[in-house]
Amino acid sequence: MDIRERPRRLRRTAAIRRMVQETRLSPSDFILPVFVREGATQPIPIVSMPGVVQHTEYSLKQAATDAAAAGVGSLMIFGVPAVRDACGDVAIADDSILAQSVRWVKEATGDDLPVIADLCLDEFTSHGHCGVLAADGSVDNDATLAVYQQMAVVLAHAGSDLLGLSGMMDGQVGAVRDALDAQGLTDTALLAYAAKYASAMYGPFREAVESQLQGDRKTYQQDPANALEALREVRLDIAEGADIVMVKPSLPYLDIIARVSDEIDVPLAAYVVSGESSMIEAAAAAGMIDRDRAILEVLTSVKRAGAGIIATYWATEVALKLAR
Repeated sequence: MDIRERPRRLRRTAAIRRMVQETRLSPSDFILPVFVREGATQPIPIVSMPGVVQHTEYSLKQAATDAAAAGVGSLMIFGVPAVRDACGDVAIADDSILAQSVRWVKEATGDDLPVIADLCLDEFTSHGHCGVLAADGSVDNDATLAVYQQMAVVLAHAGSDLLGLSGMMDGQVGAVRDALDAQGLTDTALLAYAAKYASAMYGPFREAVESQLQGDRKTYQQDPANALEALREVRLDIAEGADIVMVKPSLPYLDIIARVSDEIDVPLAAYVVSGESSMIEAAAAAGMIDRDRAILEVLTSVKRAGAGIIATYWATEVALKLAR
């Protein structure tokens, strides 16, 4: 056989494969999303998300300390309040569960672990939408921006290093940047959920935050069929001052991650969301796949597509394995 090119030469041993590996995961690539439930006295397991809990103050601090020790890049906090109302007023309170959680993590880890506070109203509203409602029941974009501005200032004063703008309101990045800068909070960075799709993959997350959602979010989250729209959303967010942009979810949108990566010059994040994670956990529990290999394969695919930052519930677990 006259075969001069044999790619298998570079696959012959584990050491050779490591030498030529093109995509490498690092603990600092990861964001660990966590949920904190107001009034909880012990961690509460989330049935649809194996291994994930609603934290207490103590367990949150422990999770943050463990993540920092493992080299995880950052922690993203979602608050689960005890009381909700139509306007999500508790979200702008200095003592909201989200603002308190930011303080707790900063107390536990200082500057060793950057804290991202989720800036959205869906956890805090009685109707479960990401903004306040107009008289006709639609989400009022501009009225919502005014609330986001107040929420941003509260969370920045609490110590959040970054704010995760996940509401998909038009103009949210510029509005929040203006509010922060007006208060002298120019160091608070903005992670914009620039291309967040109206996906079927969010189901377990809604259990985690005890969502009260009525209807759907198709009028403000993106149509899964659209790609050019994602590029437009990303360009707008960067022009308004986003420091990092995100694509969410990940696996059904690897093509979007790749296209955005080719277009931008700011860091790109992607979120392996609850449904994606739970599918793997369920398949592994049923003996259908090798759990550890599948997790690494999924995370590698997201980074290979172009996301240098990955939000994943497996962050600390995988970071510890990578360090071995």
